[in-house]
Amino acid sequence: MVKTNSIGIIRKMYDWLMQWAATPYAGVVLFFWALAESSFFPIPPDAFLIALVLGARQKALRFAIIASVASVIGGIIGYGIGHWLWWDGSEAYSRLALFFFNNVPGFNEHQFLNVRELYEKWNFWVVFTAGFTPIPYKVITVSAGAFKINFPIFLIASGISRAARFFLVSWLLWYFGEPIRKFIEKHLGWLSLAFVLLLIGGFILVKYSL
Repeated sequence: MVKTNSIGIIRKMYDWLMQWAATPYAGVVLFFWALAESSFFPIPPDAFLIALVLGARQKALRFAIIASVASVIGGIIGYGIGHWLWWDGSEAYSRLALFFFNNVPGFNEHQFLNVRELYEKWNFWVVFTAGFTPIPYKVITVSAGAFKINFPIFLIASGISRAARFFLVSWLLWYFGEPIRKFIEKHLGWLSLAFVLLLIGGFILVKYSL
């Protein structure tokens, strides 16, 4: 029930945020939206980024930079939340952690604990995949801090994946314009996931071929 109510509130907030796309403050809204989504806000800023680029295609590069930088900063904040605020002195969850589990869509204890095993096996690729694909990035940033994942690796993976995602979307819209919009909105998740799988497969192939 709590999460159902939260989804209704989030939808209203999303509609309110989208109204800023045609205002002079759109860049500022994009910055804080991308920042918040990397640490606690459940809705990715892609729809807002798409609206901004289509409204001013000559600013596509600027919007991509804003979204990328803000998202990485938000990821650092998420890492800090996990590192310093997630545990209540020992291995018990803090009140903040319980609030996330009960109110933030995308967070649940089972999913959170599963991330630890993924980190132990894949490390860099877990962060990269979450940063580039529709996998909830905030779950990865917070859990990376909670499980004390190597911060430089986390930062590099976040920077590369977030920039790749937002620059790809901005470039496609800049180059193709409105005709590519529906394609991106419908298939970006699957395309980005396929890209990551191919990239990982390529590295594995190189590793075992040499």
